[in-house]
Amino acid sequence: MSESGELSLPLRDLVSSVLAALREGDAREVAARVGRACLARLPIDGVSLSVMVDTGHRQTLYASDAVMEYVEAVQFSLGEGPCFEAFQTGVPVLVPDLASDAGQAWPMFATQVATADIGAIFAFPLRQGAARFGAMDMYRRDPGWLSDAEVATVLQITDIATSALFAASAGGEDGEISEDSIMELTRTRAVVHQATGMIVAEFAIPAEQALARLRGYAFATGRLLDDVAADLVAHRLQPGVIDT
Repeated sequence: MSESGELSLPLRDLVSSVLAALREGDAREVAARVGRACLARLPIDGVSLSVMVDTGHRQTLYASDAVMEYVEAVQFSLGEGPCFEAFQTGVPVLVPDLASDAGQAWPMFATQVATADIGAIFAFPLRQGAARFGAMDMYRRDPGWLSDAEVATVLQITDIATSALFAASAGGEDGEISEDSIMELTRTRAVVHQATGMIVAEFAIPAEQALARLRGYAFATGRLLDDVAADLVAHRLQPGVIDT
């Protein structure tokens, strides 16, 4: 929220819209309404919202276009990128010139998205106090900063999104976050988790190492993690080849 705790008048309609989605019990619709609000109010070309528990349990609730869908898939495949940094640090990540600024922070991510039509990328954590719930990514085709006023608007929108998504997953009268509810939102990544389990069984290694091997194999072969996992589960790929 702003320092005064007051929402700007143009955002009050977003609160009403989000509350309506909450009454329907639809977290994805909450995310979609927040994403569309960003597109309408900010000089950006695309936006996505993801929830996560850690780098291995992450799910995109909303992606506005094919570019954002690709960015989300690449970040999940690699386990690095602006979304993960915003989630892990709890502070916004602002990259006004992706071609010049991303290589040192996320070298694999920068390589993978170099051909995408992205000039600048921004990521904002979804957090409430010390609790972190996910992140919102935005991109624009042309390089350039968001203004101070635009960043302030994003922060207000992320406050709305966080409060709404927390409410959708609250696990008690005191409003505590329910990890089970968050995990429920991430279950469409079940194929990746199943493939990770296959690597755990094959090499007798912890799940974190198994997921890292899958990501390494996907990067080395120029594929997305989701596609490699699907091949493993469908037995088009044998677990023994994921040996790094």
